[in-house]
Amino acid sequence: MKAKDFFGKFCSKFLLGHLLAMLLVVIALAIGVKYGLDWYTHHGEGIEVAKVEGMLYKDAYSLMTEDGLNIVVSDSGYNKQLPADCILSQNPGPGTKVKSGHTVYVTVNSPSSPSFAIPDVVDNSSYREAEAKLMALGFKLLPPKLVEGEKDWVYGILCRGRRVSTGDHVSIESPLTLMIGSGTYDSDEEIDYIEPEYQLMLNGDVDDFEEVTE
Repeated sequence: MKAKDFFGKFCSKFLLGHLLAMLLVVIALAIGVKYGLDWYTHHGEGIEVAKVEGMLYKDAYSLMTEDGLNIVVSDSGYNKQLPADCILSQNPGPGTKVKSGHTVYVTVNSPSSPSFAIPDVVDNSSYREAEAKLMALGFKLLPPKLVEGEKDWVYGILCRGRRVSTGDHVSIESPLTLMIGSGTYDSDEEIDYIEPEYQLMLNGDVDDFEEVTE
């Protein structure tokens, strides 16, 4: 076979047509992927998140829906100065650019103050330890009340004049008073006193007593 005939087969219209068709398919796929991804990810589109903090949830829901966004309650808090179901915080924050269908997570105000169980601090910890545990839960503490006992040891907890026990659920809006030892004890308390032992020592004409210690 001559070289001219060999290369002539590769340059035939049939082969060139197939190569051109494949090239067009590749180009079409590249264009389709580019614009398809832009459409799927809403390329170039940006919706500014509105400020909903301080709004009631139902009003915030209507506003977000109109803007093409979703809103989901992710947590709750408590602020007695704001009405129940009021938005306390949002994420993303106001002014953030997001795409259509994005979800905005909000924290709403609880209708009542949360309550927590009193931890095991009575007759089990010092004043500083009990104070740290209670304040970490969100409780407010009044100045401690001194009682007879070991200094700074916790002997009880008062809530609005009533004694509470470990496990009792108390609102964090109710201040607590720790009953701690003052370092003094009741003067009427019986104290064990041990009489020292003595033995008679004869020393000439004088009788002396010597304390025996062991």
